Amino acid sequence: MKIEGSRVLISGANRGLGKAFAEAFLAAGAQKVYAGARDPGTIDDASVIPVRLDVTSEQDIRAAALQCADIDILVNNAGAMRMQGLFEPSTFELARAEMEVNYFAPYAMVRAFAPLLAKQGGGCLVNMLSVASWYTYAFNPAYCASKAAARALTDGLRTELAQQGTHVVGVFAGFIDTEMAGAVKDPKVSPQQVAQRTLAGIAAGDDEVLADDASRSLRAALDTDRAAVRAAMVQLYAESLRAQRAGG
Repeated sequence: MKIEGSRVLISGANRGLGKAFAEAFLAAGAQKVYAGARDPGTIDDASVIPVRLDVTSEQDIRAAALQCADIDILVNNAGAMRMQGLFEPSTFELARAEMEVNYFAPYAMVRAFAPLLAKQGGGCLVNMLSVASWYTYAFNPAYCASKAAARALTDGLRTELAQQGTHVVGVFAGFIDTEMAGAVKDPKVSPQQVAQRTLAGIAAGDDEVLADDASRSLRAALDTDRAAVRAAMVQLYAESLRAQRAGG
């Protein structure tokens, strides 16, 4: 799909990766960029159109669909990540919140906007996923579950929306250098790189974008030996527990 002249809505566009997406689309010649945020007052770029959009609010989604009825690209970027194990006191409630934002919200967005994309000839849907959708990271299992659900949703949407000519893109990356992953010490990719590679994937007609070294290397390992990757995750978790106990 051609980026130049496109009309785009990006959720979670007031900071981090969402803001990088907005800047990348503008630089590539998008005609109009709608920047969704729970508080549109936090949008500080005069080149975009602020949109009130809490992706867990049906009312906000309906209003956004009216305001942004001319879009031909939808980027489901908003996400939530809580770093907690499965048996910590608040995990169950946090897991529900992650599922609401990472799975049910993009599902609701697509249900509202797919008919509008169809009117524009099909357009493009982009779902921001994660390498965590391919495996369960021991320190963030509820988040991984929500992203695995989002990946399954993306695959299903690709099949169903093909009938109306909508190109569905799943974007995979490891940790991104944004506020969401601020407490993470692992290597991170810049949001600008993820955005640029996503736009390149849209333009090339790719179904999946592997936006960084982590996604490419993990995908290759999974394709070779999934059992080895699972064993490595178990070993990593065990080593971390031993370190915590030794330090406590």
